[in-house]
Amino acid sequence: MSTSIDTLITSTSDTALKTIAEKVKQQIRITDEEGIILFERASLPFAGALANFIRERLHGDTTYFNRNFHIEPTNVCVFSCKFCSYSRLYAKKEEGWELSIDQMLDIVKTYDGKPITEVHIVGGVHPKMNMDYFIELMQKIKAHRPDLHVKAFTAVELDYMFRKAKLSVEEGMKRLHDAGLDSLPGGGAEIFAPEIREQICADKVDGEGWLKIHETAHQLGMHTNATMLYGHIEKYKHRIDHMRRLRELQDKTGGFNTFIPLKFRNQDNDMSYVTESTITEDMRLYAIARIYLDNFPHLKAYWPMLGRENAQLSLSFGVNDIDGTIDDSTKIYSMAGSEEQTPAMSTAQLVTLIKQVKRKPVERDTLYNVVKDYSLDAAAAIPDAQLN
Repeated sequence: MSTSIDTLITSTSDTALKTIAEKVKQQIRITDEEGIILFERASLPFAGALANFIRERLHGDTTYFNRNFHIEPTNVCVFSCKFCSYSRLYAKKEEGWELSIDQMLDIVKTYDGKPITEVHIVGGVHPKMNMDYFIELMQKIKAHRPDLHVKAFTAVELDYMFRKAKLSVEEGMKRLHDAGLDSLPGGGAEIFAPEIREQICADKVDGEGWLKIHETAHQLGMHTNATMLYGHIEKYKHRIDHMRRLRELQDKTGGFNTFIPLKFRNQDNDMSYVTESTITEDMRLYAIARIYLDNFPHLKAYWPMLGRENAQLSLSFGVNDIDGTIDDSTKIYSMAGSEEQTPAMSTAQLVTLIKQVKRKPVERDTLYNVVKDYSLDAAAAIPDAQLN
């Protein structure tokens, strides 16, 4: 790796880029200004090579995935985010769906006897689905399958729950954790900058509130993920500001597992006039996130959002995790125009996808403990023709 990065350093005449590459080689943190320079001046091959250097230093060729399934309790929501193609306002709740606790427990039971390690529960913010409702749900899930890791509720859902229950963040998080909540997904972060948030999601928890909830989870010994919605009306400085706040909290708590950039999709929402980012821009974002977020152990590409081939490509731009089997038909991205309209892949398909680009497929649990290394398991892969 050292030879390739030395070649990269000597190949550029841009002094600022040369300095950044030297810092990456020496494992020195880059500044906010240098992050913006990467966005403005680095070629895609240059940024990608730096990101891949970091990825391989941290993980070699290991590429993680997990066996998980999603439950989406409702798409009825009291909030009206302009980028959202998924939710239906409470006033028009007849256009959406609402699952009962028994219905959600039935979904869990369909995986009985299967080696699933995680259930991911997120949805709209429904006024009738309060903290007591979700506590009962988690208690019943844990009673039925104690070993299943419950990763649930965005900070947006949690903020609403806590305010409605008249609980502090600390009180609310402790009650949910005691009831069976194991970790938090990263949703609802969007872009922290107030001037952008005011335009795209003014009525839900702000950036400081999102960070407070995740910090509290970390203090309880829980791990969480972090996201950023990119490719809409934000500028490079807003992306760096967002990642800086995450980097600072990670310095403080060490509680984040992974960072997940989420591409804005413009189908059937109030921001359909905004042109989506190109795949070149997507890969540049992944690469710079890997370079900037030096204290995040993992960078994840959500493959249903990118599509399978682009998810493979991202593995050369700093990404070392492509999420999981996602054994449902999660609607949040398919309703917004994602690349994958039926986002579920078998373990064999995921293993093959990773092996096709000469990476090492490793099944993990939610906390990145290794479940199985598939790199030497020829029987796990399937013929290319069956991948599509």
